[in-house]
Amino acid sequence: MADSNITKRALAAALRELMEEVPFDKIQIAQICERCDMNRKSFYYHFKDKYDLVNWIFDTEFISLAVESAKHLDSDDHWELIEQGCEHFYANRSFYRKALLIKGQNSLSDHLREYFFPLVKMRIAQFLSDDADDEFTINFFTDAVLCAIERWLLDKQCMPPEEFVAKIKRIVRGGAEAIYREMNSAGTKT
Repeated sequence: MADSNITKRALAAALRELMEEVPFDKIQIAQICERCDMNRKSFYYHFKDKYDLVNWIFDTEFISLAVESAKHLDSDDHWELIEQGCEHFYANRSFYRKALLIKGQNSLSDHLREYFFPLVKMRIAQFLSDDADDEFTINFFTDAVLCAIERWLLDKQCMPPEEFVAKIKRIVRGGAEAIYREMNSAGTKT
């Protein structure tokens, strides 16, 4: 298993280097393998294609960060987890900017959707009524999260993660307070 991870990490490092030099759609598996002195057979033993490798980079870096952070944080401190995730995206924004521009089947955007969808579903179930965790609602909030993250990372003036999370917090809290006030005022009018 250790050798497998060494190989995967070498391939990931090679892809990251190439993505700094060449547009992703121009990168070939042979170039990735050549960069780390491996053969194509080694690549295909571990990954289906270069898109799979991009998603593996996200999985190993971001998801392992989230799992490790969750061990050390209070389970109710979701904002801290969000901020740490955004710090990771920001620190690696050169890679993520290029990876988010990849469109089509098996793209990082699709992969992020698969990752965030169940998290959003879980949070909605905690806060909204049972009838609000339908497919439409979960898709709506998942799209909002992903669009905000992508727009933030792709912005040439990408603000620091603390500022980004502070703005998201303000919007979410302000929206929740406005809805609460509206519901309470509607309840007092009847």
